[in-house]
Amino acid sequence: MTAQHDAGDPDHEPSAHAGVTEDILTGRTLWVILVLAAIAGALAGFVGGAFRWLLEHTDRWRGDVVDWSHGHSAWGWLIPIAVSAVAAAGAAAIARWQPLSAGSGIQHVEAVDRGESDPPPLSVVPARFVGGLLSVGVAGMVLGREGPTVHMAAAIGAAAGRFAHRAQDEIRLLQTVLSGTGLAVAFNAPISAVFFIFEEVTKTFRLREAIVTMVAVAIGVGASRLVLGNEPDFTHVGSVATPSLTTLPIFAVFGLVVGLLGVVYNKLILACLDGFDRIRRVPAIVKAGLIGAAVGALLFAEPVVVGGGDGLADLILAGQRFALPVVILYVAVRFIAGPVSYAAGTPGGIFAPILALGALMGLIAGRVTEVVVPGLHTDLTIAFALVGMSTLFASIVRAPFTGLVLVIEMTAVTTVTIPMLMSGAMAVVVASLMRSQPIYDALRVRMLRKQVVPEHPPSTT
Repeated sequence: MTAQHDAGDPDHEPSAHAGVTEDILTGRTLWVILVLAAIAGALAGFVGGAFRWLLEHTDRWRGDVVDWSHGHSAWGWLIPIAVSAVAAAGAAAIARWQPLSAGSGIQHVEAVDRGESDPPPLSVVPARFVGGLLSVGVAGMVLGREGPTVHMAAAIGAAAGRFAHRAQDEIRLLQTVLSGTGLAVAFNAPISAVFFIFEEVTKTFRLREAIVTMVAVAIGVGASRLVLGNEPDFTHVGSVATPSLTTLPIFAVFGLVVGLLGVVYNKLILACLDGFDRIRRVPAIVKAGLIGAAVGALLFAEPVVVGGGDGLADLILAGQRFALPVVILYVAVRFIAGPVSYAAGTPGGIFAPILALGALMGLIAGRVTEVVVPGLHTDLTIAFALVGMSTLFASIVRAPFTGLVLVIEMTAVTTVTIPMLMSGAMAVVVASLMRSQPIYDALRVRMLRKQVVPEHPPSTT
């Protein structure tokens, strides 16, 4: 059972193991893979759950440090700057020790699935665990927890295959399947993880592979819930009435605008990475420390504007009212701070900052709609925030169904599904027409190119 894609579309390149998966998962082999996936899923669930639990406590500690620093006006502002700088530099040092721990890790998962890179070693797990706590938690950089969690789970899956002396194709399969478990654990969103595997990583659907994914995700999320509890990520979402069908043109226009902004965001990420690579005289650890210092200054000025963005998105979805100029400022700061933070080369993902940024864009759209279309009798502010989250995700990642299901699972709100579909479709159309490469495809190509071409070519003199 296979979903066929246009072989000429680079966005839908089949994985390297696509042609052999049916042969791998037959008879006794299927049961062996299922057992390995279940064991690895449980371990990934506990590791990912512990990582997220520590991040939550680190976020609160970071807030306490900022509050304390405000009570020491003469020199207190230096404390968040110093803490963030040291933490970011430490995370960069870990990435220097284990280069695969830098950035998101999802692009490496995809490269492994396509046979373009070797499965991640188990050393990725401690590197991403500690490095992620430093960069996302202590430093407060505009990065997400999902990148490290996905890559740690993938490394655990690959290690399970190697430990059981499985064939290389089976090891790749286990790392791919477990990467979905990592996403599910990061957001407590098991269904979106299945979409993530087939829409983003493998670009194809195969029934037996889906069964292995379902088992690993079920066990992994179950294990993580023993650590974190069983609540959606956003538990204080305000009442969201079903938008009238007459508002669909508004959401379509919103999708076009967000799609364009997503294209710009992708280009900015790549431009920041290239720009920082050109600054060769400054060591990577120093560059990361300087970015961390800038984040620390923002943290002192306005804590909600940095970090992964969960707290900010939670306030928006709970109905918190922000002045429109403040929201525009938040969008501008996070739009730049996200790519700059990613360019630092510390462990951290892109998903969570995208969701928060999309919610902010939706907040602006809701306010503008209130002025431009005053006859509406329904407050669409929170609806626009939800649609903004899934739409920006669709534009940047080019996985619209993953983003839609992810937002639904994180909020337990289904009343804006139709606007999400309309807006997400328009965003993908815009990104495709502008020939914007999906961000993880672009990052994967860039990663593979850097592995082939030495960063400092030997002198010919």
